[in-house]
Amino acid sequence: MTSTLIIVPTYNERENIPLILGRALAAVPDADVLVVDDGSPDGTAEIVQEMIAADPRIHLLQRETKNGLGGAYLAGFRYAADHDYALVVEMDADGSHPPERLPAMLAVFQRPDAGTVGGVIGSRWVPGGSVVNWPASRQLISRAGSLYARIALGVPVRDVTAGYRVYPTAVLEELDLGSIESRGYCFQIDMTRRVVASGRRVVEVPIEFRERELGESKMSGGIVVEAMLRVTQWGFQRLGRALTRPFRRA
Repeated sequence: MTSTLIIVPTYNERENIPLILGRALAAVPDADVLVVDDGSPDGTAEIVQEMIAADPRIHLLQRETKNGLGGAYLAGFRYAADHDYALVVEMDADGSHPPERLPAMLAVFQRPDAGTVGGVIGSRWVPGGSVVNWPASRQLISRAGSLYARIALGVPVRDVTAGYRVYPTAVLEELDLGSIESRGYCFQIDMTRRVVASGRRVVEVPIEFRERELGESKMSGGIVVEAMLRVTQWGFQRLGRALTRPFRRA
């Protein structure tokens, strides 16, 4: 059994999925891939099933309805724990996360201080990171959102909303994932704050993020609003704990 599971959530990604799975398995040949499909009406799951017949490293978890990014990853985390994978990778199906950078991200867990690492992020906003095919307005929104979350939550991470990540399964099993309610990209912010709160480091590895060329983006105004509201709520909760701490000690 390989020690690394790459989780790829999908909804209507039949054009992209053969490309991204091929690149991922070429970059990390000893990894397995789990596609978590939310009932794609375009036949994404059927494409994956055809690939499974030719490659035992590919697996499929089918869900009946579209239930959000967070729900897909939580299902993938449970699968990883049940099948004894040591590391789990979050990767988008649209090609925006370069699989060729995954070896560098996984290499963090080979360092002498790997025991203090709770997660690795493929980061757009650290030196060496970049974004391709995004207008300046969208880059500004992403940077501002990450900065706001970083300040409100007190997390030392530049790309708080990044979706390209690696977690040790042992760390995930220690977190209270059952209490996560975030379903959109806010899920990534939620995971960041939980890992930091556990006392572990989050390491950022620079990547070149590319906007999808095929298919339609799943980003929506509702996803952005969810993230802003939840970050603000968590920020006030954090402030409240800080203000009451001296009185609890008295």
